[in-house]
Amino acid sequence: MSPVPEQLRIAIFTETFLPKIDGIVSILCLLLQRLQEQGHKVILFGPPGGPPEYAGAEVIGVGGPRVPFYPELRINVPRRFVWRRVKEFAPDLIHVVNPVVLGPFGLSYARLLRVPTVASFHTDLAGYVKFYGAGFMAPAIWSYLRSLHNQADVNLCPSTTIRGELQRQGFRRVRWWKRGIDTDLFTPGERIADVRNRLTGGNPDDFLVINVGRQAPEKRLDLLRDAIFPESNVRLALIGDGPGHQVLQKQFAGTPTVMTGYMRGQELVDAYRAADAFIFPSTTETFGLVALEAMACRLPVIAARTGGVLDTVIDGYNGLYYNPDQPQEIRPLVQRLRDNPALRNELAENALNHARSRSWRATMDQLVDYYHSAIRVFRLSHNHELHGAPI
Repeated sequence: MSPVPEQLRIAIFTETFLPKIDGIVSILCLLLQRLQEQGHKVILFGPPGGPPEYAGAEVIGVGGPRVPFYPELRINVPRRFVWRRVKEFAPDLIHVVNPVVLGPFGLSYARLLRVPTVASFHTDLAGYVKFYGAGFMAPAIWSYLRSLHNQADVNLCPSTTIRGELQRQGFRRVRWWKRGIDTDLFTPGERIADVRNRLTGGNPDDFLVINVGRQAPEKRLDLLRDAIFPESNVRLALIGDGPGHQVLQKQFAGTPTVMTGYMRGQELVDAYRAADAFIFPSTTETFGLVALEAMACRLPVIAARTGGVLDTVIDGYNGLYYNPDQPQEIRPLVQRLRDNPALRNELAENALNHARSRSWRATMDQLVDYYHSAIRVFRLSHNHELHGAPI
């Protein structure tokens, strides 16, 4: 059996990519950067409208109609040229990211080419549908995703909570792919007065709580209005956009809330640095990358005690939890941080130390190790098949 090549040829099929901004895209961008640094060759198939190249990887748009209730997403069905391009590239491995529509084609191409597959689970679709009035679909969604993921040689998930849920749902060969961030970019630093002034609506002496991310019903941002306000000397900034943006604008009208739209790069770092605390009400997060970004900028996190964030926030050490079924617990936690600067400072310092230990390069190296494991598993299983031995 020939050795696993050190420099791999990797084809990635993803349901989402630039110009969309979310946690999955952030992880993919970091992954492509690390693969380039290590000399791997990558081709990425994703939705149309993205750049033709990113970090040395060729990016090929695969068209399709938009999802009616979620126009940021597309139903991307590849045409014949995609298969031709995959064959020409001759990958050592195919990685399907969040397989739903495009991902299954990646799995079928891998079978035709007889190459191993890695599938990574990123989004709790079964949890999402209840926020769109379709909770009855959850069992069917789990069944569909299980049938896809169980075709892969290795399945990856972003947190221990999700690993347990996937195993309960019958997913096989599940491994924990840890998460990290760019700790060279997300760092503490001086507050910029203009940024603080903007995010507090011209009240820089008030206590500023922020949230960053895609704005959609499943993020539960709407509950923050009554959970926080009315509260004296407290301001809220919602940084992001998405299908729920306009509804949230109406819901938060008349409250001390600023909505900025998306921010990226240094602008986002400056926003984190301008805040006093980060609020994270979502209960459907498979990890919650933005919480780790906030911590790297020296912010304590107030979060619902559920989901992927349980691997990040330690209650009373680097943040505070509330019962996700009792959002009224949020206001006392905000008051506690506002009225106790020493506690806020202690939590912020511990948050920073925790985030600094989560290097994105180390987590991407872990993924490459999983790539090599998938290749070995695939070769071993096919060697057994060729010789008629039980697997």
